[in-house]
Amino acid sequence: MTVLPSPLTEAAAPRSATAPTFAVISGAQVQQALAGRERQLVELVEAAYRLHGAGDSVNPPSYFLRFPDRPADRIIALPASIGGPIRVDGMKWISSFPGNVQAGIPRASAVLVLNDHDTGYPFACLESSVISATRTAASAALAADRLSRGRPRPTRVGFVGTGLIARYIHTFLAGTGWTFDTVGVHDLSADSAAGFSGYLREAGTTGHAPRITVHDSTEELIRASDLVVFATVAGEPHVTDPDWFSHHPLVLNVSLRDLAPEVLLAAANIVDDVEHCLKADTSPHLAEQLTGGRDFLDGTLDDVLTGRVTPPADRTVIFSPFGLGVLDLAVGKYVYDEVARKGDLRLVDDFFHDLRRYG
Repeated sequence: MTVLPSPLTEAAAPRSATAPTFAVISGAQVQQALAGRERQLVELVEAAYRLHGAGDSVNPPSYFLRFPDRPADRIIALPASIGGPIRVDGMKWISSFPGNVQAGIPRASAVLVLNDHDTGYPFACLESSVISATRTAASAALAADRLSRGRPRPTRVGFVGTGLIARYIHTFLAGTGWTFDTVGVHDLSADSAAGFSGYLREAGTTGHAPRITVHDSTEELIRASDLVVFATVAGEPHVTDPDWFSHHPLVLNVSLRDLAPEVLLAAANIVDDVEHCLKADTSPHLAEQLTGGRDFLDGTLDDVLTGRVTPPADRTVIFSPFGLGVLDLAVGKYVYDEVARKGDLRLVDDFFHDLRRYG
């Protein structure tokens, strides 16, 4: 007769474990670990999407800390866990304070905490605004590549919103082999549009130099582009006419709230994760509220990666990524491993102190 162990027996079994060291990784170290590795990072983000699509992850809803006296500001917690060869848990804690831009500092700031898979102990805290921008840009570049494979490759890109995220997306497109004949720019801030145009001109000196056009309106930019990138801080739709997309461009709806639901309902729609994306008054969430269902969704990016969904070539295709914490973990663990490999971890001595159960 086989005797199965009781829960008490299992609980009493000793497990050997030690508290890990704790490292603090600065933004400068993060940037150094990631610079110039766009292709490798896109492959890493694709692997993370595939693990998530296969169920080898835990990605709960993001938690929003909002302020009644500061409705434009928020801080968001993105807890997550990812398996496979990455095998790490953790959380990104990222703030968005749009008023920072006028004060001369970036809108977003963030940290990422990595937790040991076996003990749960946090073992690193990383500056994460660069990690967040990197995973966002890598996701956008991956989507642009995979969603355009059944149509002529876009040669005219337009950026609505010209902040740090737009810059990172352009860097990742260029770093993964994209070249453009024209780059369109539109921003409500003339200074921001001018600054981004200057960055584009400087980037063009190291390779293919496209024609840069600053557009007076969003409509003008959309009609002149076959790849449109929305990277704004818009809180509600301001693009309402589906006819602006009559030439069927590929749209990277990175900022999620620029497009009216009518625009989505006239297009094919791909998201990163259905449950995550259809909340918090995103454009897909508004489309769900308007129609009472989710039939307007064609699938997820993982569906496209695995061949379950083929985006149409004769319709506007819109990719709406809510942004998954598993992507931050994948990129953050990559940074940690790179810094550790070089022997540059800055450890905090005695971070974990009272480790004896009975003193």
